Amino acid sequence: MSISANRIVYKERDGSWANKLQGEKRPSTFHRMQEEAIASARDMLENEGGGKLTIKGEDGLIRGKNTVPPRKDPHPPQR
Repeated sequence: MSISANRIVYKERDGSWANKLQGEKRPSTFHRMQEEAIASARDMLENEGGGKLTIKGEDGLIRGKNTVPPRKDPHPPQR
């Protein structure tokens, strides 16, 4: 059974972009570009069973929200 989670992408004080699981104290990953952080967060959400992705801009305001569905299993169980 998969658990849905929420991730947030935002800019750190040092200029890097963080990908953080909501509710955690520290980010999971850091990236030089926002695109990379968004791709990483999306991939993690797909692997974790789906969830919501919140993207903040350089000013810290929410720029967008997306729902990420779970990744399809390439080898589903046989019935």
